Amino acid sequence: MTAAPLTEPSQETTPPPDPRLWNEDLGPAKERRWKVYDIFALWMSDVHNLGNYTFAAGLFVLGLSAWQVFTALLFGFVIIYVGMNLMGRIGQRTGVPFPVVARISFGTFGANLPALIRAVIAIFWYGIQTYLASVAITLLVLAIDPGLKPLTEHGFLGLHALGWICFVALWAVQALILTRGMESVRKFQDWCGPAIWVVMIALAVWILAAGHWNISFTSSPKQLSTGEQIRQWFGAAGLILATYGTLMLNFCDFSRFAPDQKTVRRGNFWGLPINSTAFALLSVVVTAGSMQVFGEAITDPAELLSKVHNTPVLIIGALTFAIATMGVNIVANFVSPAYDLANIWPKRISFTVGGMISAVAALCVLPWKLYSSPAVVNYFLGGLGAFLGPLFGIMIVDYYLIRRGKVDVAQLFVDGGIYPRVNPRALVTFFPTAALAAVIALVPYFAPAAPYSWFIGTASSAALYYAVSRKHR
Repeated sequence: MTAAPLTEPSQETTPPPDPRLWNEDLGPAKERRWKVYDIFALWMSDVHNLGNYTFAAGLFVLGLSAWQVFTALLFGFVIIYVGMNLMGRIGQRTGVPFPVVARISFGTFGANLPALIRAVIAIFWYGIQTYLASVAITLLVLAIDPGLKPLTEHGFLGLHALGWICFVALWAVQALILTRGMESVRKFQDWCGPAIWVVMIALAVWILAAGHWNISFTSSPKQLSTGEQIRQWFGAAGLILATYGTLMLNFCDFSRFAPDQKTVRRGNFWGLPINSTAFALLSVVVTAGSMQVFGEAITDPAELLSKVHNTPVLIIGALTFAIATMGVNIVANFVSPAYDLANIWPKRISFTVGGMISAVAALCVLPWKLYSSPAVVNYFLGGLGAFLGPLFGIMIVDYYLIRRGKVDVAQLFVDGGIYPRVNPRALVTFFPTAALAAVIALVPYFAPAAPYSWFIGTASSAALYYAVSRKHR
């Protein structure tokens, strides 16, 4: 199905696209094949992973009951749903990916700033996510065949032989999928998310049966005061917002392939407030069951699965975690830098080339070393992550309140056209609000407010950008 971008018509005098700003991958989508199920499946692929499972389970261990975790994350996902619809509408109407959408507010070349920030975050997390999944798979492989233990006794660059095998295998399969383009991504995640649901439900049934179907939704392993429960509740909602702030920023990379806005809204509805909170609740139920069955709360599903002394089940579990990692990495950490890097040098870097550069970079940074360094994860990646809220605030205010949704897509590919090379108002807004968000996220004194750094960055940049833009109109 094809659809023309729903924007202001380009002036007849618009010159042809500048090769420094345009290639086929960055241009408006020619085919709009993504339906409601495709977007729903995209969210299943993104949500059904070890990180989200551990996050929800960790909230239970910290003292929130199952229903409190459920309501906190439901509240957060409703806000995320609204944000995704706002960015999704821009992508669907213009048909262009995130770095080109960023040109509307940051300028045709200024857009490289938000694109590079998003790309660096994605590349580092791609490597870390792949490594974490390879650890889980290594654990299950050893449970299947203990005879492979000698492969863990000698290492190279900080990772033992079996770890290298599992990591490189996951890395290679993901790279292979991406090199086949966005249509391959769509087909992969269409079955990836549902497959993980089946295994997770089976795991829940197993643990519930072992616990004699007696799991409490109101009790928790740690008693908290009412005030602390409220703080943890809002903190959980804030953290889930920060977590999804990355994909909220570049959701237009996917919505550009939808035929209409109703498709985007419906896919987001089923994928975010419905599916995401259901998965979180399932994670908490399984963790609560592990506490009853094994006497401790096991927040790592791979560790829990390794207690199932059944080789076929372990093999299925290993494959499931591999699929889960590929799903979230391709959606959240692969597509974005592929477009972002293509935006830097469109004449030489296509979507596929950008994806391969990202994949190689993610391997070269030795993610197991990064993950073992709290300073890198918390200060470098956490600091960059705090920048995403201000970027989102600027782009949303510029499109909806300043331009009222009127965009000349053809001019986004013209140097010296109606869009400046660099928009100084965007930069004047971004740097102070990004610094504010980073300080709140990283400085120990502001720790109570840290879970809300994304929201604070978004709100402050939105307000400042609106004020600055109105003043200069």
